[in-house]
Amino acid sequence: MIRYSLRCERGHAFESWFQSSMAYEAQEKRKLVNCPACGSAKVERAIMAPQIVGKKSRDSAVPAPAPADVTAPSSTPLMMAQERELRVKLKELRDHIVKNADNVGERFPNEARKMHYGDIEHRPIYGEASPDEARALIDEGVEVSPLPVLPEDRN
Repeated sequence: MIRYSLRCERGHAFESWFQSSMAYEAQEKRKLVNCPACGSAKVERAIMAPQIVGKKSRDSAVPAPAPADVTAPSSTPLMMAQERELRVKLKELRDHIVKNADNVGERFPNEARKMHYGDIEHRPIYGEASPDEARALIDEGVEVSPLPVLPEDRN
């Protein structure tokens, strides 16, 4: 799964999860990616910084900063309800991954590479990788993305 920060033609910023970058591009081409605020299908990816949380830094993890030119919308009852719904969906996504994938722990970078290069059979996995290991995987073309981290996970 991959999370993109998106922006519509009217400047509304939002995020969405996609199976892969190809899935995003296919949905965008078919005008299936719409702004939740105004419904516009003219959407583009915004610049975003990845957030990768490893075992050692999990307790002190800080969310990636929002793009500099994005102004946070004021909190409204509707936005709060959408936020709650999004958090529920993210928790469901994470729980689904944890339930249906193998936790390979610190072996994650090696296992992901082996699958990418066809050395072992593909299967759903999750685990831990340092920021440098994650960058190296991405540079090699291995599709990886972080598990969603929610505010209640940090307590």
